[in-house]
Amino acid sequence: MTDTKNTSPRSFFQIRLSAIEHPHRFRAPPFACRGMWKPTRLFTLSCNLRVLKHTRHLCQSRTLTQSMEGTKDQPDYSAWTNESLIARITDLERQLHSRTTEFTAPTENPAQQADSHAPIPSDGYEPAIPLHESAQNTKKRPHSPPEGDITKVPAPSRTLKTNTPPNVERAFDPSKYETRYIALKFAYLGQPYNGLEHTNGNMTPLPTVEEIIWKALRRTRLIFPQTTSDLEPTERERVPMRPYHLYWDGVEYSKAGRTDKGVSAFGQVIGLRVRSQRPKPKPLVEGEEDAMQVDSTTEKEWDDVADEISYPAVLNRVLPEDIRVLAWCPNPPPGFDARFSCRERRYRYFFTNPAFSPTPGSIGFENRAQNGNGPRSKFREGWLDIEAMREAAKHFEGVHDFRNFCKLDVKKQIENFERIIHHSDIEAVNPKTSPLGYVGKPGFQAKEDAIPEQDQVTPDTVSQNVPQVYSFNLHGSAFLWHQVRHMVSILFLVGQGLESPSIVAELLDPAKNPRKPTYFMADDAPLVLEDCIFPDIASGSRKDALNWVYAGDDVGNPKASAKGDAKFGLQGTVETLWKVWRQRKMDEILAGALVDLVISQGNQNVERKEAKTKGSSTKRANRGAKTWYGGNDCVVGGKYLPVDKKAKMETVEVQNAKGLKAKQRKLERDEAAKATQA
Repeated sequence: MTDTKNTSPRSFFQIRLSAIEHPHRFRAPPFACRGMWKPTRLFTLSCNLRVLKHTRHLCQSRTLTQSMEGTKDQPDYSAWTNESLIARITDLERQLHSRTTEFTAPTENPAQQADSHAPIPSDGYEPAIPLHESAQNTKKRPHSPPEGDITKVPAPSRTLKTNTPPNVERAFDPSKYETRYIALKFAYLGQPYNGLEHTNGNMTPLPTVEEIIWKALRRTRLIFPQTTSDLEPTERERVPMRPYHLYWDGVEYSKAGRTDKGVSAFGQVIGLRVRSQRPKPKPLVEGEEDAMQVDSTTEKEWDDVADEISYPAVLNRVLPEDIRVLAWCPNPPPGFDARFSCRERRYRYFFTNPAFSPTPGSIGFENRAQNGNGPRSKFREGWLDIEAMREAAKHFEGVHDFRNFCKLDVKKQIENFERIIHHSDIEAVNPKTSPLGYVGKPGFQAKEDAIPEQDQVTPDTVSQNVPQVYSFNLHGSAFLWHQVRHMVSILFLVGQGLESPSIVAELLDPAKNPRKPTYFMADDAPLVLEDCIFPDIASGSRKDALNWVYAGDDVGNPKASAKGDAKFGLQGTVETLWKVWRQRKMDEILAGALVDLVISQGNQNVERKEAKTKGSSTKRANRGAKTWYGGNDCVVGGKYLPVDKKAKMETVEVQNAKGLKAKQRKLERDEAAKATQA
């Protein structure tokens, strides 16, 4: 305890102030924060100065109040003794506490009001109620006017003027609107989604693209299914592994392709009936037929595009950034079905060369001798033989049986595995034109008089000093389950020198290989459904014949123009997808810069081709084969086992028969369970 006898009145008054909580007073941080931050001496002095100024203000206010009440003499505290100062400060603290409690206590509870006037302890070192806390309490519990006091009128509130609960949607009558059948073309990045197709009752950890599209159509009130359920997805946060239900009855819904989990699409197409902006015809009244005929000549001609809803713009405003509606077709041909009218589907599978970081030193080379073909040129482990992959890819073109290049679904009992492949090739992606090569075109160049660069890419122009991007381009009439990923997997084995290009022709021969070998299929992320083609069958051409209206093309639509260009305007398709691209581009740049930094550090003998360590051949033999299937990682195992020597599955006929028997047993169990319940 501080010795008050040997303390001057001014020093003692400062000691008393240090015990009083103050709105400007510096408070020491909690015990858990001590050691992490320490106030400077200047900061502490500044806080104490604010305390003294506030105390002087309180004293002046007190003196002014006393003078107004009739007290003319102001006490001179400098002449007071220590005992008198202690008594005076204690009295002031008691009065301050009493007044604070009086204004913060609710008036409707007399018991609490009486307790608030109880005297505080007379100990001179007991601090008063903190001013900042009393101010907070005053805000939390404002002084209520007495009952019946009409002088206190509450402020008007919008919530008190209506009995309607907030966030209640207005009733929407679909019968007041016309509908029309259209086709929509949209794109999506597939990694965040559980594939395109949604199956009612199926529980998935991620939402499907179909679920997101359905919610957007319902939110914009473009579709009105006849069936509803409590299991429909809502705008609230999605609950994983919940059996959501989607209903398309009355919508005439169809889809062109069904991409698997993680697979993207740049040209997915669906057909459906949606709400139209076209006014409904007015009902005729007797005696007005002639007048209606005269008026019909003066009515404005309806334009199927300019006067219609801008469907891409409306849907893109509510869809996530990685799902974009690209175009819509206002007049599909009669009998159009997105699945059966689609005569060609085009896929691209992107990959890099090298496929993974090349193994440095002499141990990175292998003698890629093929079965019966003799030794081929040496490729360091990690690099792909693009020419060998092209040779193998050409075997896919034509009409072939792809039972050894798919996953069999015994529930569908498929017996025909023949498919038509129009085009199959490995092509280099020109870094000058993809991605975002449009910025080099005259309409986007930095300078008005800039000369466009040549955008042709040939094998001679492809640099071998930096990773090059390639794509496996595949055009076909239809595809089996996981067919493209199985085809790419075999091509990667050929590119790594583990298989000969002739392995493709051997697997396409069901007479020679009636049973599919058990090999890994390629990763899902690099696969893209690039486009769906709907040709005019009568013309004999394979070109798309649908009249697509792309985002931004409906410039004649006043409603679409009022909200900006749907393609290049604010929050348009290009601006939104640019943000999506740039975010991933920054990830690529940072990751690449980090790899370059690590390579540049430490011993540089490997870069100078001087890494000849003792026992390197032994290390290579003991490590095992490194096999790549299109993903970020490789499969490391023992000695590679060729495809023709791998374990083989049962024939298609045997698998279908087993699947049919299993289905019959399930039906019998279900019937027995129903009979037991009855």
